[in-house]
Amino acid sequence: MVKIAVIGSSSMDLVVTSDKRPGAGETVLGTSFKTVPGGKGANQAVAAARLGVDVSMIGCVGSDHYGSAILENFKQNGVDVTNVEPVTDTESGTAHIILAEGDNSIVVVKGANDHVTPEYVEKSLEIIERADMVLIQQEIPEETVEYVSERCKEYGVPLLLNPAPSRPISQKVIENAAYITPNEHEASVLFDGLSITAALKQHPNKVFITEGKLGVRYFDGKKEVLVPSYEVDAVDTTGAGDTFNAALSVALAEGNNITDSLRFANRAASLSVTKFGAQGGMPFRKEVEETL
Repeated sequence: MVKIAVIGSSSMDLVVTSDKRPGAGETVLGTSFKTVPGGKGANQAVAAARLGVDVSMIGCVGSDHYGSAILENFKQNGVDVTNVEPVTDTESGTAHIILAEGDNSIVVVKGANDHVTPEYVEKSLEIIERADMVLIQQEIPEETVEYVSERCKEYGVPLLLNPAPSRPISQKVIENAAYITPNEHEASVLFDGLSITAALKQHPNKVFITEGKLGVRYFDGKKEVLVPSYEVDAVDTTGAGDTFNAALSVALAEGNNITDSLRFANRAASLSVTKFGAQGGMPFRKEVEETL
């Protein structure tokens, strides 16, 4: 079975739904409030596990009731939490999400996720070395992303970098990563001064720019390719990008070609938005394959 290691954030999502998104200084009435497990790393780990692969999570939670709930959710979804440690006297990460007007707005408080340091990850190098693919995001310290990219390069293990939330990334990390999956905004930060076309041409079969409902764009070495998404009635778009990244990593690790892997990832992501919560709609393998 394919082995995926996810290094990243775990949090509790505090989700408010409203007909209208408030502007600065404005108060509006919401229609519901729920708490559901989230965090980009955790979301990707759960999504990959539901697609039928062996997933190990490397991260931190707080020594609070949110941390206990996050760990229990991992276990219920078949994610190995041997390398997820509760951090004493530190709260778990939280994401404060507003669902309104067909989209989401999110404020992330990192909490225990700031403890996912290079020194912490060093204790899990054996898991990384044995992995068929490593996933990492940017809700953890910048130096950890660089450290993991170096270890993956050293071990010959492909690294899929989801550069979200957006921040500048060193050229070294860009070179070390096997795959990078920014959205259009993140690409503009990542490749400052370059057009989308120029950035893709510089990184053929490596940079995949997600364009929401349009699909995913990349350069195959000869031409620019847009792999279209699938049209669905969206209920909650939170976690769609995480589902995409997890499904892409699974498909690539299983040896599928890039176009087929992107189609698989697009289908999984489209299914994920049809239910509430970042993880609520994440599909199982059978659902994706039956609807491709």
